[in-house]
Amino acid sequence: MDELDLLKKDWNKDDNKYPKLTYNEIYKMILKKSSSIVKWIFIISLLEFVFWIFISLLLKDTESMKRFDQLDADAVFTPLVVIGYIILALFFYLFFRNYRRISTTDNSKVLMENILKTRKTVKQYVVFNLIYLVIAMFAGIYIELSMDQLIIGQIEQASANGEVFKFYAIFIIVAVLVLALMIGVMLLFYWVVYGLLLKRLNQNYKELKKLEF
Repeated sequence: MDELDLLKKDWNKDDNKYPKLTYNEIYKMILKKSSSIVKWIFIISLLEFVFWIFISLLLKDTESMKRFDQLDADAVFTPLVVIGYIILALFFYLFFRNYRRISTTDNSKVLMENILKTRKTVKQYVVFNLIYLVIAMFAGIYIELSMDQLIIGQIEQASANGEVFKFYAIFIIVAVLVLALMIGVMLLFYWVVYGLLLKRLNQNYKELKKLEF
C-alpha cells in the first residue's frame, strides 16, 4: 500500500491525528503516480529495443545467420527493417508525448483522457510487435525455402524420395512451434511488465472517476 492509499484510508476519519486531504492534494498525488508510470513505460520500451538490438548482434556471428546473410534477401528484409524502425520510433515518440502531457495536466478530466490514450498506445505497441514478429518469421521462412540452396537441396531430395509432403509438414510444424514459443515469451513479458503498469494506471483512472463523481 503506497502513500496515497494510506492517506486516503484515513482521509475521512474523525480524529485529528491524520491529515485531511483536499481534492487538489489527492489529484496531485494521482498525477504524480500516473506521470511516473508513463515515464517507466517509455523507459522500458527503450530498454526493450536495446535488448533486441543486443540479441541481434549476438546472433550475427552464428553459422545460421552467416548463411542467411549470404542469401540475396535485402530486397525483402531492408524495407521490413526500415518500416519496423520507423514505426518503433513513432511509438517511442508517442510514449514520450504521453508522459509530457500527463506531467503537465492541470485538471482531472484531461488526465483521465490522457490515461486512456496511454493505455491505447501501449496496447497498439504490443499488437504491432507481435504482428511484426509473425511477418518477419514468415518472410524468413519464404526466403529460406526459395533461396537457401541447402534447404532447396533437401526439398529436391525429399521430392525424389516421394516425401516432399512429409518434409513440408515437419518444416511448417517446427516453424509454427518456434513462432508460438516466441509469441508466448513476448506475451508473458508484456503481461508481467506492461500489464502491471497498465493495471496501476487503470487504478489511478478509477480514483479520478471517484473524485469527479
